[in-house]
Amino acid sequence: MIKFFRKIRQKLLSENKFSKYLIYAIGEIVLVVIGILIALQINNWNEDNKEKSAKLIYSKRLLDDISSNSIEYNHYIKLLSNRQKKISSYRQLIKNGGLSLEQLNDSLSNYGNVKIAYNPASATYNDLISTGNIV
Repeated sequence: MIKFFRKIRQKLLSENKFSKYLIYAIGEIVLVVIGILIALQINNWNEDNKEKSAKLIYSKRLLDDISSNSIEYNHYIKLLSNRQKKISSYRQLIKNGGLSLEQLNDSLSNYGNVKIAYNPASATYNDLISTGNIV
């Protein structure tokens, strides 16, 4: 194909047909520009697809994090609810005189030292912030 265009160019120049050569040269430039524009459009399309794919992956990961956080949060709610019920029952026993302070102290000695620390999963969120992909 390149030989074909080279022969046309040489033929036009050798016959001193400058105006036809100029039209040919402009046509060749237009073809190159069209090729570049097509390549840019394909590149933009590929970048958009990559971006959509990344957004979908991040969305799924965020949903997974939220789901696991919700499960853990519900677990802690149940745990705290059970503690509250137990404390209420101890308070009722103390009011009724069925439990002395020493007995209460003995039963709560191990129970009161347990700390609950809720640490939500935030790896995806931190990843989004550190990479700058969060919008």
